Amino acid sequence: MTPPTLRLELFVTNLTRSARFYQSVMGFHIVKQEPDYISLQLGTIVLGFGLYADLPAGHPAKSPFSERRGLGVEIVIEVDDVAAFLQYVLAQGVPATQLVRRKWGCTDFRLVDPDGYYLRVTSR
Repeated sequence: MTPPTLRLELFVTNLTRSARFYQSVMGFHIVKQEPDYISLQLGTIVLGFGLYADLPAGHPAKSPFSERRGLGVEIVIEVDDVAAFLQYVLAQGVPATQLVRRKWGCTDFRLVDPDGYYLRVTSR
């Protein structure tokens, strides 16, 4: 039996801008593109992007309280060389925190995507 996989779907304000961010800053590549949906992949990570404006009224991802996307969610990406990944992100002109060694043993940095989704890039 094939084990389960995980695909996150993020609802964004601009598909092209989000795809470009995840391609140029995070190293993802497009695996599927339609006028109203883009799917990107990095290793076994798959992110789908749909338009926030297309969500129907009452959809759980359409918060009446805030336009901040992903409130309460931290998207964690594990990499082999977190320092090199941080240097790559900074070279793209994207603000990120400094590397921090955490009490649980991992080293990470954090950044926010163009729609406000909170990302943590960490050592394995």
